[in-house]
Amino acid sequence: MKARRSNAGFSLVEVMIALLILGVALAGLAQGITTALRSSKDSELQTTAAFLASGQIELLRADGFIVDGVVEGKGTGGLARYSWKQTVSPTPIEGLHEVAVEVQHTSETVPVFELHTLLFDPPAGSQTNRDIGNRNEGGRKTTRPKKSRRGGA
Repeated sequence: MKARRSNAGFSLVEVMIALLILGVALAGLAQGITTALRSSKDSELQTTAAFLASGQIELLRADGFIVDGVVEGKGTGGLARYSWKQTVSPTPIEGLHEVAVEVQHTSETVPVFELHTLLFDPPAGSQTNRDIGNRNEGGRKTTRPKKSRRGGA
């Protein structure tokens, strides 16, 4: 009887095809990771810019009065790479102002985020709804009694 010789190894063609498939898979994986990282960075820029823009509007609202015009500024500390431009303009309705805040990052040539809103600042000398609601029939201002913080009667 003759001994049978076993051909248990891989041929060169099989090895080359396996390497080609592995190379394509690794290139796709690297591209996917790069895209995910870029997306994550863009999301971080957008989120930070949105917080900065809404913060600028809240500062304007907290001031208690609104002045029409354009104001520009730069972020400080961790926001040093951001700059913003706030535009306040009147509307046809007296006391109503349109506010637009554009935020730009130093790495971008166009604004990263824009926020538009309307704010109401009653004209000087006008009564607000709160003042009108606190007047009695004689037109005098009424006040509510203060509640005691102590327990009991």
